[in-house]
Amino acid sequence: MKKLAIVLALAIVAGIAAWFVWRPAPSAPQVTYQLLDGKTLTTEDLKGKVVLVKFWATSCVTCVKQMPDTIKAYQAYQPKGYETIAVAMQYDPVNYVEAFARSRELPFPVALDRSGEIARAFGDVRLTPTAFLIGKDGRILKRYLGDYDRDEFHATVEKALAAG
Repeated sequence: MKKLAIVLALAIVAGIAAWFVWRPAPSAPQVTYQLLDGKTLTTEDLKGKVVLVKFWATSCVTCVKQMPDTIKAYQAYQPKGYETIAVAMQYDPVNYVEAFARSRELPFPVALDRSGEIARAFGDVRLTPTAFLIGKDGRILKRYLGDYDRDEFHATVEKALAAG
């Protein structure tokens, strides 16, 4: 009887572990990005691309430090079907965001989250930088908070770009 209980407990644990490993990744939320240039982009517009949605603020030291790497990754992968959307946090003054984007010559779309709706849709993002890597199928592949391992990030992007 004791062996049966152990076997059952192990089977249950294995089933739960398998669910965590093989469950489908969550889909990116359906949002509309209001861009600095006045255009809009939707989640649906980005399907078929690997997308980095990066929540940032001009007052965030780590965000500013990461921006050159974000630009380099965009320039390297954009021709292969990669997109970056830099989402400025609700509290960031528009003129600061515009000045930063202009002075750093950000080559990717910059969105203003004036109401905080985009941050809420992505799980109530409050800390910056927070980024989500989204696969071609619209599912979230990875969430990055703060500094991240650049080699692992590039490997994940390359794998996602190679996926059918």
